[in-house]
Amino acid sequence: MSKSIYAVYGASGFGREVMPLVRETFSNGLAAEFVFIDDGVTDEFVNGVKVCTFDAFLKLEADAKYATLAIANSKTREVLFEKLEKNRINHLSIIAKNAVVLDEVDTGENLILTSFTTLTSNVQIGKAFHANIYSYVAHDCVIGDFVTFGPGVKCNGNVHIRSHAYIGTGAIIKQGKPNKPLVIGEGAIVAAGAVVTKNISAGITVFGNPAVPLTKENMRKMR
Repeated sequence: MSKSIYAVYGASGFGREVMPLVRETFSNGLAAEFVFIDDGVTDEFVNGVKVCTFDAFLKLEADAKYATLAIANSKTREVLFEKLEKNRINHLSIIAKNAVVLDEVDTGENLILTSFTTLTSNVQIGKAFHANIYSYVAHDCVIGDFVTFGPGVKCNGNVHIRSHAYIGTGAIIKQGKPNKPLVIGEGAIVAAGAVVTKNISAGITVFGNPAVPLTKENMRKMR
């Protein structure tokens, strides 16, 4: 019987949440081994699962190897995505069994949809997207590469989110229009609990309700 190894890259908090989903999805009585890849963890096991460095992972014997990237930092995630491809490691997408994915949804490789997440209809998503618990993406949204949603993000319809954006816990993104989507620029950060009602420029951090750029003046106004 052929043997496959399924790895979660990153043994910290998010990785420990993702590993049970990997095991639930890929056990099924098959000859499967599960490991964490983490170059910074010294523990031999985390939550009963073996931890190894990437170099050690490459040396493991298997007919096929798969890895998903449970790394919060999107730039690091991009570097590791390319590292997997360079070493011919198969990208692993994880969709929790109680996640909901509706019609005409197109997603890139190394997707992670944790429990109670939803992608509705006519959604496009790039590489290595993370959607944490209770997040949703509504109709006609376009999301770039290496975008991260914290828990409970509400992304309503006709929103375009560029690559490397980070949307914090509980943020709400107002619905755009079919001919004028609401746009969140590349590398923008939406703080936890923010309510986004208009476009956000690339690289900007916003907070509050309604969301405004994070400046000393705006912080004084919010007090």
